[in-house]
Amino acid sequence: MSVLVVQLPPRDRLRARSPGGDAAGGWRLPQEWSFVLSGDGRTVAQSGQAALSLLPRADSVVLALAEADVGWHRVSIPRAPAARLRAALAGVMEEALLDDDEALHFALGPGAVPGREGWVAVTHRPWLQAALTALEGAGRSVERVVPVSMPSAAATDPARGHFFIADTGNEALPWLTLARAEGVVCLCLAGGLARALLPAAGDAVRWTATPAAAAAAERWLGAPVPLQSDAERTLEALQGAVNLRQFDLAPRHRGSRALRAGARRFFSAQWRPVRLGLAALVVLNLVGLNAYAWQQRQLISGLRQVMTDLLRATHPGVRAVLDAPLQMQRETERLRAAAGRAGDSDLEVLLAVAAAAWPDGQGPVQTLHFESGQLTLAAPGWAQAQQAQFRERLRSAGYAAEFAEGRLTVTRAPARGVG
Repeated sequence: MSVLVVQLPPRDRLRARSPGGDAAGGWRLPQEWSFVLSGDGRTVAQSGQAALSLLPRADSVVLALAEADVGWHRVSIPRAPAARLRAALAGVMEEALLDDDEALHFALGPGAVPGREGWVAVTHRPWLQAALTALEGAGRSVERVVPVSMPSAAATDPARGHFFIADTGNEALPWLTLARAEGVVCLCLAGGLARALLPAAGDAVRWTATPAAAAAAERWLGAPVPLQSDAERTLEALQGAVNLRQFDLAPRHRGSRALRAGARRFFSAQWRPVRLGLAALVVLNLVGLNAYAWQQRQLISGLRQVMTDLLRATHPGVRAVLDAPLQMQRETERLRAAAGRAGDSDLEVLLAVAAAAWPDGQGPVQTLHFESGQLTLAAPGWAQAQQAQFRERLRSAGYAAEFAEGRLTVTRAPARGVG
């Protein structure tokens, strides 16, 4: 599953804003956006800068926020309904915020549960909203907004320190982002505060630096520092990062998004064994059904051959077998007629059946007519009860009767098939 990560540059704070203001609340969005394209979400396939309309296409689009644009606060998460949780967070964090809560966007950190202490991410809402609007206006549906740095998940996890060069407007200075279990700080190496916050010698720290900041980082630390590009660090931030699109910035059409996310997850590399298992199951079912169908065809063919052999053994005069049951019946009828025995649809049998079912109190029949296995008798003035009684008696003997215009017709009831 391909992933396009769009990197939102740090928000201007002390530099001049656009005089008329814009969709970002007075801050101008970049003309060209930095991006990282990955085929699996872990390795860099392409990176660079491009206008919104020229950004590469991918299955998933993620917006990454710079370290300095996301503040992390550890507070007691209030117990409140989901619709009121955002307002409750603003009330709890009111004294710790330097801006009005209307201008801020809140998001629960990983593992944050109401009623317990947890991390809350805070960022500038108009700035983030403007970036999302611009991307989605260019046809890039942003599914996730992730921070580049997050606090360590546990106190035993090693701290994460990264050196990079930040353009402050006047000069390019080396900066350090230090992510620990206590939080995330972003400091300039030119001051002494960064040295004061340096972890103790025995603490485990994973240091990295961009190629441009490697020399300054090694001088500051007094030790070699592994290199990591901005693109590699951005992809690394995707692993286990919290999605900041929460509350009023949560993506709409959750059902269709969930369906697309489920489809992408199903066709991802992690689900390849499941896909192979399902494909094998389908193939086995098809093979089994075909084998079962072949067995049934063989069984039917054997039964037909048995009927053909029985017909030829019973009636040697039949040369060509086209419909064994029908030919068997016809030959049997022919032999019966040749022997002078009455059949089930002959006149004598139909008369005997009609006489046995004749209603009580009904006089003898006046007229009769026989033709092709049908016996028609005159039955004027029969009551409904007499007709029902006559039909029921005939049905028990395997015959049927029809009444119409003062006449009844007796025939052999059709044989019932086995359902």
